[in-house]
Amino acid sequence: MTDLILTTFDWVPEMPRGYVRDLRVRWALEEAGLPYRVESVPFRTRGVEHFSHQPFGQVPWLTDGDRSIFESGAILLHLGERSDALMPADPRRRGEVIEWLFAALNSVEMASLPWSLYRFAGDTEDTPGRQGLERFLAARLQHLESVLGGREWLAGGFSIADIAMADVLRLIDRFDGLVDSPACRDYVARATARPAFVKAHADQLAHFAAAD
Repeated sequence: MTDLILTTFDWVPEMPRGYVRDLRVRWALEEAGLPYRVESVPFRTRGVEHFSHQPFGQVPWLTDGDRSIFESGAILLHLGERSDALMPADPRRRGEVIEWLFAALNSVEMASLPWSLYRFAGDTEDTPGRQGLERFLAARLQHLESVLGGREWLAGGFSIADIAMADVLRLIDRFDGLVDSPACRDYVARATARPAFVKAHADQLAHFAAAD
């Protein structure tokens, strides 16, 4: 079997370390026990080769033989197809995993990312736009809270859907956004206690620290 190649930045500033989205891919690869290696592209200079793999100049992308796959959700889905540890074989359950994967990236991250950008910037001004973002995220978390209050994982066993959703919620939790969502907070704690996450997180931090 050909080793998979995960490509990420060679360095990032301190603030996003531990949250760069190659973590989702590292986590999935560790959960599945798939052999892989990590390669780097410059953070400060993004050339033609970079854009040929990732049209928006972001990371990560995954090389699998002659295939180059970008977007963390697409990569997770690709790895799910390769491993029953990431996505079940039963068609109905696979469908549920895919639904929740898209829910994490569309319904929840769509609300959480702009909210998080305000927090990253330290912008605390109480504007109508900021209030709208707070309400939008709160509504999404309220619906998710009712789901996670009654189950351990989103679609039966642990899956790529949980990798995506837990990582989305983890960023909200960084800024204390789950204070009123105990089921979501407990879910993040369960997910991030998994050995595969612990290793993936440590490996990402070490990767960026090595370039300092």
